[in-house]
Amino acid sequence: MDHQTFSTLLDRYLRGDLSREEAARLMDSLHDEDMRRQWESAVGGLLENKAMHGLSDPARMDAVRRSIMAGKAPARQTQPILKRLIRYAAAAAVLLSATLTTVYLFRQASQNRQQAAIPVHAGALIPGGDKAILTLADGSRITLDTAGNGAIASQGNVQVIKLNSGQLAYNTDASGKGGGISYNTLSTPKGGQFRIILPDGSNVWLNAASSLRFPTAFSGKTREVQLNGEAYFEVAKNPAMPFTVKVNEMAVQVLGTHFNVMAYKDENSIQTTLLEGAVNIQHGAQAMLLKPGQQARLSAAGKMTLNDRVDVEEVTAWKNGYFHFNHESLEGVMRQIGRWYDAEVTYEGDIPAREFGGKIERSSSVTEVMKILELSKVRYRIEGKKIVITP
Repeated sequence: MDHQTFSTLLDRYLRGDLSREEAARLMDSLHDEDMRRQWESAVGGLLENKAMHGLSDPARMDAVRRSIMAGKAPARQTQPILKRLIRYAAAAAVLLSATLTTVYLFRQASQNRQQAAIPVHAGALIPGGDKAILTLADGSRITLDTAGNGAIASQGNVQVIKLNSGQLAYNTDASGKGGGISYNTLSTPKGGQFRIILPDGSNVWLNAASSLRFPTAFSGKTREVQLNGEAYFEVAKNPAMPFTVKVNEMAVQVLGTHFNVMAYKDENSIQTTLLEGAVNIQHGAQAMLLKPGQQARLSAAGKMTLNDRVDVEEVTAWKNGYFHFNHESLEGVMRQIGRWYDAEVTYEGDIPAREFGGKIERSSSVTEVMKILELSKVRYRIEGKKIVITP
């Protein structure tokens, strides 16, 4: 069975919409290792939801899981396996929806249905893409998503080039024209992202609603850029010229490394997460040296703390094209959705506190995302470019 057919059948199975013959065919997929892992994910998630089925004993849950995956009913169960599994699957569908995992697993199978079902009032909200504005030293602005490839600006002896891949690069002009160092600013709107190769060869991915100010050429004893919002850095190594990212009064100092800085003004803290190499975080008299897999958090009150159990996949998910939530609050989820779909998010009345987990592709429609939240009892309405969360 190919993966598209399997995903379609499993999607319908979780909704209790399969014939006996189709269900038997799906059961045969347990012999395929990749497809079995998807089964494990669905069944495992169900069994961990105690409120749904009351199986609080870990040994009992494990026995049920192993029995299902072995294709037979658990001990002391008298119902036929097909009916029993349909009950598990129906409950699993609710759980998977609540954790946003359904779209991640079954997006390809449901994409056409979702596109056909998008209501007219949601048409103003579309997934983000490669959008940015480059502000040159003289104040002129270039809209990069509509600019053609090739040289798009010249500043002194530096040419600004838009590559075929869509990213921005800076090259020294061989003509030898003079000129001092000037500063440019790359800005992404809500619903935008962009990648740039800095003059020293460092790669920077800029997330939505962010800006990066940098010189057109690095000189002297340090390389310094200024960030607002969020960016992922892969810094070119140059021990003689350390690289510094300034965020308000905080500085991230590196020689050559991979790290992510999240510094949105509407978030509770500035988060610097290290993936490779080493970075030194400084804020006033406070300093912190990070190792790979660690994260420094600077609170609004100016206190710096260390998180050494960070999920780096979650932190860099935006760069890789998807949302990744792990015990994220509804407000945190909606902040990310608002930035990516260029939506204003408002709340009416008292909204119950809740947490979400799972993955969903950022290319999904806003309706697709919000319908998943709706299955977890999140009520909402879309008014043009506004998403209103209601009790």
